Amino acid sequence: MASEQHNEELVPEQTAGFKVGEKKTLDEYNKLDEHDESLRKYKESLLGAEVAAGNTISNPNDPRKCIILSLGLEVAGRPDIIIDLKSPGAVEALEKKPFTIKEGAEFRMKVCFQVQHQILAGLKYVQVVKRSVISQKQQEMIGSYAPNTSSKPFYEKKFEHDTAPSGMMGRGKYHASSKFIDDDNETHLQFSWAFEVKKDW
Repeated sequence: MASEQHNEELVPEQTAGFKVGEKKTLDEYNKLDEHDESLRKYKESLLGAEVAAGNTISNPNDPRKCIILSLGLEVAGRPDIIIDLKSPGAVEALEKKPFTIKEGAEFRMKVCFQVQHQILAGLKYVQVVKRSVISQKQQEMIGSYAPNTSSKPFYEKKFEHDTAPSGMMGRGKYHASSKFIDDDNETHLQFSWAFEVKKDW
């Protein structure tokens, strides 16, 4: 029951009137009007010449369409906190090892990820943060991306700036649930994590 509620909380908000376009493979895109030079150049401008030519770094033994490589926290004047999610057990350790944020600090999150096999449409980050009975949901649109290539081995997206809670009521431990999901409602990563807001770092 708790798992169902957890999943319902992480459902992304939908834009009224928006419909996901017809899904096509890279090969299908490349064959569309292949004899039309202007369309070929247009596709190259959208996908990049390497992807349009079929030169991606997709791993044929890994079926994942989107691989979340790392999560980061940027705070002005401090070294970035980077969580390498490629390491075994890294995702599971997120909730057990909360990181500290100074109260009132301005920060922003960032994500590094890799796309493979096909175009990734409408990737979003959905997060629910809880402390006691207080719950706050946030959603960040990351965007649509072509598969990565040797000249662009990963993408990085920096989120909007945020401010940590402050004061006696704001300090303490927070629990969060997060999910990366696309327009096809495919979940690429879902995890729980924790952080503590303290008087100082």
